[in-house]
Amino acid sequence: MKKILFFAAGLLLAVSASQAQTRVTIFGDSYSTFEGWLTPSTNEPWYWSENSPYRDKENDVTKVEQTWWWQVIDQMGWKLEKNNSYSGSTVGYYGYQNENYQPRSFNTRVADLGEPDIILSCCITNDSWTGEKVGEYKYANWTENDMWYFRPAMARLCSTIKQNYPMAKIYFILNTELKPEHAESMRVICRHYGLPLIELHDIDKQHGHPSIAGHKAFAQQVMDYIKNEAK
Repeated sequence: MKKILFFAAGLLLAVSASQAQTRVTIFGDSYSTFEGWLTPSTNEPWYWSENSPYRDKENDVTKVEQTWWWQVIDQMGWKLEKNNSYSGSTVGYYGYQNENYQPRSFNTRVADLGEPDIILSCCITNDSWTGEKVGEYKYANWTENDMWYFRPAMARLCSTIKQNYPMAKIYFILNTELKPEHAESMRVICRHYGLPLIELHDIDKQHGHPSIAGHKAFAQQVMDYIKNEAK
């Protein structure tokens, strides 16, 4: 009887610990993708496993455990809620070759992040790369036309993510080597909404994307920021 009681108590403690585990949603672009680890599964990955014919041979990342987000979640003892990342995605609607990227836009996907305790979002790289114009700062009454410009699109994303996930701690992450006008605009907008912005530095890249070494540095900088903030 005592053994049964001890077993039941242990099981309850295990369930309680599992329930208390911090749930993290990754909300990103190609930097945060990996084959087989995306929700929804129709999102396009950039990082593929070693034997995949789609893998970019110019980049040495071949295992999900090498990605920045896996390392952060694993080393912090957290649990992955969702990885809603999409290769090539933009905050605004302006895509490559003047295409309409609304379907993969962060503003479109922001409604599908699960029930996270923490959201980590590295998001504006493609806005900088596509040639999207920054437009004017605008913090309310956005129109669909506004979404073709970075500043109003980023402001709407910040507003929406705070409204949709009021209990979550939200961190935006700023990539290196972006156009100055996009990087500074993100700083201004995140300050306006009181959202933490983790600014990366010295990230090794292969074919424009973090290498194994780059992901390791990426993960360490994110963890250092979060740990220092908690002090």
